[in-house]
Amino acid sequence: MLPGMPIVLTIAGFDPSGCAGILADIKTFETNGVYGMAVLTANTEQNISAFNKPNWVKREEIICQLNLLQKEVNFEFVKIGLVENFEVLQVLVDELIRKNPGVKIVWDPVCKSSAGFEFHTKIQNELLAKICTKLFMVTPNLDELEVFAPGIELEEAGRYLAGFFHVLVKGGHSISENSTDILFTKEGIYYFEAARLDGVSKRGTGCVLSAAIVANLAKGESLVQAVADSKRYINNYLSSNQSMVGTHSYENQ
Repeated sequence: MLPGMPIVLTIAGFDPSGCAGILADIKTFETNGVYGMAVLTANTEQNISAFNKPNWVKREEIICQLNLLQKEVNFEFVKIGLVENFEVLQVLVDELIRKNPGVKIVWDPVCKSSAGFEFHTKIQNELLAKICTKLFMVTPNLDELEVFAPGIELEEAGRYLAGFFHVLVKGGHSISENSTDILFTKEGIYYFEAARLDGVSKRGTGCVLSAAIVANLAKGESLVQAVADSKRYINNYLSSNQSMVGTHSYENQ
């Protein structure tokens, strides 16, 4: 017997501190009113302030995890986070689409951990382009946008990429007065502003934001409304306390 609420899936790494990865995703899912399941891609060695190494799960084991869940659940909304390389990403995307051609996949492209550990230093442009045509949405920060459109100005890059998938460029790494996220779609461009919280920094904000978007989409919200509600959610998460570890609150939902 499955729960009587939308069921979503996260495919991501395990952060023992609970700030990022599947633990952050599951907490975000539940707080936003959906039931989350998870497939593990890496058993990372990290704490709140340091990242040692990812300890990747074998591709075959990841697919076995996914296939077993798919025997019971036909996932309509999936978030993908940390993956070892683009080959693994391609296999995951193809497997999800094989099971459900209409699945909406949101990829949060984790290229660097908060502690500075870098992933995906070798970019395979042709393979990346092939994968991205199958995605519903990608949520890069300003640095990660360079992976998709190197050397291209932000809005030009966003308009170009929106021809293939929806793009939410996160503005948290900018130096402007406000933290402005920009959603690029084929239909138009949408801006989501929030006052920057001086002196406030949290681990895992990218994970939390993209997970909230998936949750809101699964509840039937339009893309623009899902992003707007997720922006409010991440602001509550950021202002929840003064530490590096945010907390999730049902009271704000």
